Amino acid sequence: MAIGIIILIIIILLIVWGIATYNSLIDFRNRVKDAWSQIDVQLKRRFDLIPNLVETVKGYTKHESETLEEVIKARNTYLSATLPEDQLKADGELTNAINKLFALSENYPDLKANQNFQQLTQELQQTEDKIAMSRQFYNDIVMQYNNKIEMVPSNIIASIFKFKQEKFFEAKEAEKENIKVQF
Repeated sequence: MAIGIIILIIIILLIVWGIATYNSLIDFRNRVKDAWSQIDVQLKRRFDLIPNLVETVKGYTKHESETLEEVIKARNTYLSATLPEDQLKADGELTNAINKLFALSENYPDLKANQNFQQLTQELQQTEDKIAMSRQFYNDIVMQYNNKIEMVPSNIIASIFKFKQEKFFEAKEAEKENIKVQF
């Protein structure tokens, strides 16, 4: 009888542990999704600023349409992306296009002095800072989640319920290169 009670207690403890571990994995998976959506919110803010910035630049740079079209195309590519991997790729393209747009402003002193342009670029820079912080937070949560999936004993529950590792947000090779500044 005593052995039966001990076995029952062990079974109950294992069930409680399994439920707690499962719930913990669900919590981390949802945190990863939330962190990704925070990046998405900041990217949406960036995309909302871009048309205003492009219109401001258009007034000063009538013959620089290629750069402006590249920014608009990159923005639209992101908006049409549905998978996080496609969004990451499109985000890299948009970042490059925005950098070209800012470099273009160097050739137009009147544009740089325009109050609307200054305000928009300041807002865009603040948004870029928020995006960077959101990406860092996302990677921190992904690391915690992936660790939980791989570490014993929670890896047992993770494999039973087929929890999959999440990908880290990583900079593209082109974004890692040094920027050449010429005066």
